Amino acid sequence: MNTGMRSGVIALLGIAALAGQAQAGGLERGGYNIDLLFDPSSVTSEATGVYVAPERKLKNVKDSDTSSAVYPYNGTSSGAGGGDLSGRSTSVTDTKAYENYRAGIKVGFTNGFDCLVDYSQPWGAHTKPGSNWAGANENVETKVSSENYALTCSYKFDVGPGQLRVIGGGFYQKVWGFKERLVQDFTGYTAALSGIGRLDLEGDGWGWRTGVAYEIPEYAMRASLVYNSEVKLSDITGTLDLTQVGRSTYEVYGSQNMPDSVELKLQSGIAPDWLAFGSVKWTDWSQFQKIPFYYKGTQTQATSLDLGYRDGWTITTGIGHKFTDQWSGAVSVTWDQGTSQGYGTQTDTWALGLGVSYNPNKNVELQLAGLVGILTSGKSGSVVLDGVSYGTDASYEFGNDFVGALSAKLKVKF
Repeated sequence: MNTGMRSGVIALLGIAALAGQAQAGGLERGGYNIDLLFDPSSVTSEATGVYVAPERKLKNVKDSDTSSAVYPYNGTSSGAGGGDLSGRSTSVTDTKAYENYRAGIKVGFTNGFDCLVDYSQPWGAHTKPGSNWAGANENVETKVSSENYALTCSYKFDVGPGQLRVIGGGFYQKVWGFKERLVQDFTGYTAALSGIGRLDLEGDGWGWRTGVAYEIPEYAMRASLVYNSEVKLSDITGTLDLTQVGRSTYEVYGSQNMPDSVELKLQSGIAPDWLAFGSVKWTDWSQFQKIPFYYKGTQTQATSLDLGYRDGWTITTGIGHKFTDQWSGAVSVTWDQGTSQGYGTQTDTWALGLGVSYNPNKNVELQLAGLVGILTSGKSGSVVLDGVSYGTDASYEFGNDFVGALSAKLKVKF
């Protein structure tokens, strides 16, 4: 397997994998990716941008809880719902398009020592069905964002016909977001209040990674196994804003770990100018169940985020080909196991990714990729998981929906 093949098709693997995660389960966006660490150049920098457009549409929506959490004006409680929303729309588009970015620089030192510094946005979510639907007591808008700053290093040495690489590193992570839902339906009242309650949260923490890889460069062969630890957000702080139901804004606190994951990646030359690749990843989303938040300075629960996830699995396989010294291409197929268990819309996803790489010279590489996929059908409603109830606010169904993505990467080598 010649050097041109390695620098062409192998470079596509990172962008194909990133596109393949365009609508992964849980809160995953870009996830973790350290493929740049394996680049053979002495110094390599890259920047990647991805645009994703999921089209999840909900139908046959029913308001399961027609009570109101707060009566207007007198502040007494009557239930947990947002009022009787039976007359509102029974269908709605749930998802919003989003962008995801990543950048990094890898430096190769002497004696087989390499280090990668990178910035990424591993986690995120954005749904915005609005308030004019029958499930507004479950969700009006939810948005989660993240930033991750990492240092990962490796040391490689000769073992048999190839090289064994030992990998280790750490990262600092910030996560923030909000959720809005209808707490009180003020339709028909003269008060200029929306009835929407809003929960804002933010937290940060540290994580680490370790792994091993074995490479035979002559055949473009590489096998890697990498573990990424949990990130303990032990001091999540925020506010619960109930001013739109005639109450106040309250400070709240809580805790939650972002998930650990294990990923196995394989690739090998299979014929002159042809490369096969694949990966299997497990992510510990099952720790995201009912996440409570408490009034500051007390042990009294103010609200909770209800997710009810199970662990996630993602499997990708594909093939790449070098057409000329300047042009290479790759195609991949990805299956992602949905993390929802009868509550929520995260069902299995199937996706087809296509990528192309252009090398105008030995120092610059431009990669473009696209993805089309299917978000499989399902339904959401009242379920009991490990003795805890979820989905009591609303129920709905959804069919097979489309997801599309475009990504671009610029790599500069020295």
